[in-house]
Amino acid sequence: MNDAILGQSIQRREDKGFLTGAAKFTADLNQDGQLHGAVLRSPYAHALIKSIDTKAAAALPGVAGVYTSADLLADGIGPLPCAAPAVVATVEPIIVPPRHALAHERVRHVGDPVAFVVAESLGAALDALELIEVDYEDLPAVVDSRAALAAGAAQIWDEAPGNLSYVFEKGDRAAVERAFAGAAHVVELDIVNNRVSPAPTEPRAAIGSYDKDTDTLNLLLTGQGVHGIRGQLANAVFKVAEDKLNVAAPFVGGGFGLKNFVYPEYVLLLWAARRLGRPVKWVAERNEDFLSSTQGRDIQATARLALDADGRFLGLSAAMSADMGAYLSSFGPGVSTNAASTAMGGVYAIRDVFMEVRGAFTNTVPVDAYRGAGKPESNYIIERLIEAAAVQTGIDAVQLRLLNVIDSYPYTSSLGIEIDTGDFKGNLEEAVRLANRAEFETRRAAAAKNGKLLGLGIACFLETARGAPSEGAEVKFLEDGTVELRLGTESNGQGHETAYSQIAADRFGLPLESFRYIQADTALVRAGNGHGGARSMHMGGSALVAALDAALAKARPIAAQMLQADEAVLEFTDGDFRVADSSRSVSLSEVARQAKGSLDSYERREDAPFTLPSGSHVAEVEIDRETGRMLLQRYLMVDDYGAMINPRLTEGQVHGGVTQGIGQAMLEEVAYDPETAQLLSGSLMDYTVPRASHLPAFEVHFRQTPTLNNPLGVKGSGQAGCIGAPQTVMAAVLDALKPLGITDIDMPATPERLWRAIRDASG
Repeated sequence: MNDAILGQSIQRREDKGFLTGAAKFTADLNQDGQLHGAVLRSPYAHALIKSIDTKAAAALPGVAGVYTSADLLADGIGPLPCAAPAVVATVEPIIVPPRHALAHERVRHVGDPVAFVVAESLGAALDALELIEVDYEDLPAVVDSRAALAAGAAQIWDEAPGNLSYVFEKGDRAAVERAFAGAAHVVELDIVNNRVSPAPTEPRAAIGSYDKDTDTLNLLLTGQGVHGIRGQLANAVFKVAEDKLNVAAPFVGGGFGLKNFVYPEYVLLLWAARRLGRPVKWVAERNEDFLSSTQGRDIQATARLALDADGRFLGLSAAMSADMGAYLSSFGPGVSTNAASTAMGGVYAIRDVFMEVRGAFTNTVPVDAYRGAGKPESNYIIERLIEAAAVQTGIDAVQLRLLNVIDSYPYTSSLGIEIDTGDFKGNLEEAVRLANRAEFETRRAAAAKNGKLLGLGIACFLETARGAPSEGAEVKFLEDGTVELRLGTESNGQGHETAYSQIAADRFGLPLESFRYIQADTALVRAGNGHGGARSMHMGGSALVAALDAALAKARPIAAQMLQADEAVLEFTDGDFRVADSSRSVSLSEVARQAKGSLDSYERREDAPFTLPSGSHVAEVEIDRETGRMLLQRYLMVDDYGAMINPRLTEGQVHGGVTQGIGQAMLEEVAYDPETAQLLSGSLMDYTVPRASHLPAFEVHFRQTPTLNNPLGVKGSGQAGCIGAPQTVMAAVLDALKPLGITDIDMPATPERLWRAIRDASG
């Protein structure tokens, strides 16, 4: 690595556009002849659609069309697909009921799209929505996965008896039961990973258009993973060749998984644009995003941990119910199954692990991947069990962790994950040292004199970063000397343009300004699997290194010819090919001009292994006994992301992830009325996301153990904070409540929930 480029906190190349307003988001863009779309959404969580009268709406001046499911079905438009059955091995085939872009015969969650209006102006479209008359017959609803799977629950789909979509198992059940039978201690907890909303700054938005001359559909959207979205829309919904449907994204204001998927609105925009011959634009209101964009987490588990008399972990069992919502979203079942299994057991050496997952339909918004996707849920389970085991056995929680943490590498987990390198024990020991734990009881006593409960939480996490196991990258040389880097992983705020340019500058010896980053456009980028899974530098970076090296290999014989020298005596340094022991040289740019495009290279990385980011976090909280108000006074992290291309970018990703994890632990919860299934947290007045005032100044410490699983030694940092923070904050909360005899409480630890727990414990 060139220390002048790689590993340096170079300022983000993207920021000038954001700071000056030059960067354009989907809502900022318009197309000639554009119409506007608006969606009529169901006010019922579960109801039959007896009739829809659109006549008055269609007659309103400025309205170009009012459509229902009958219109789409008559045109052969297929239901939205779910990709998970192809990659998730369940006990029985996953049941995937049809999810039409507009509800057909029945609505199944509040916000389900029922009709679509297209008009000359947004105002006219919204006015037309008011004139559509729908006759609903209300039906019983259910909002909780365990309640949905219980006998007598409201039946949501005839295709899925008992509301069960799938059963997934992994591990050796018999071996785990033997471990529990021989254990000195068995700890059991019911653990709730609460439902949350990704709530990105930029709500969903898109523009659909149709080119009649080429018979091509075009979708511009605030999205992630454009090639996957194109493939699903083309193959399953519109049934056209993929080259007849283009998907592109401009700058994207956050996504966190929410924008990875195919949504009904995208189908409606493309279909209406083709039908009407004009572009159609739709921008979600914030309330619409809460009502219709995927939500995350929502897994309930009964988990058990077996320990021997000395406190060593013998076995782990987790029986989980995963709420899928009313429909299976693109990768929904994969989160609680494949993804969760990779991190089950966390950083600990547990001989036998078994997990069972039951996917349930409920009358709620569909659930899919949210930052971390399954790994936060798994880590939370083992870390909460360790805290409970410390109470039950009397062994200090940190000592339990140190006793059981994996400390030799390579290591293969009980569920088959290969951990090539790390220093889990060193991370924990360093976090404990920095936490000044020895003096905590003095701080606790001082707080108690002021009516405050002080708590210290120390917890660990293991991420399994990769996402899809294949990725490509392309390098193209332009006549003006610019080098295009075309990548299939996509930034929605992470700083990819900067990081990829640093890799290329290091390899080619050219200034950062020489490179142009191109992403998120199926017409310009050959293929891609997006950024999900903290995979961009591991997968995209590795493919880019291969493409850069391939270009240099092509350039070498041309340079030798230009220098009239043998290839064997050429050296490449600082952007020049040089004849050894000579002053003769030729620049890579000159070679590229001579090559006339023949240096362009495309390379793929296939069947890549996981990388394993890890860390130990510390939280210190103060709870007011009278009000339940909690202050997060300190948050410290000791993290290992392998080699770092740009530490400033890494720290930014960690800050964002930790903030979202803290939000889940302290503030955030998507709430539904248990009787009517109405969404109770449908705006930012009802759904609380963290503000700066909720957070302390983060203390970030990096420890680097580069992985051997890619040429850059990187491990991925995009999801880790979200994986480590929830259990760390909740460990601190439980420690604060320990003097009152409170040993269990669910996220989010809101003031009301804490106040009630303190009141009940105080009698």
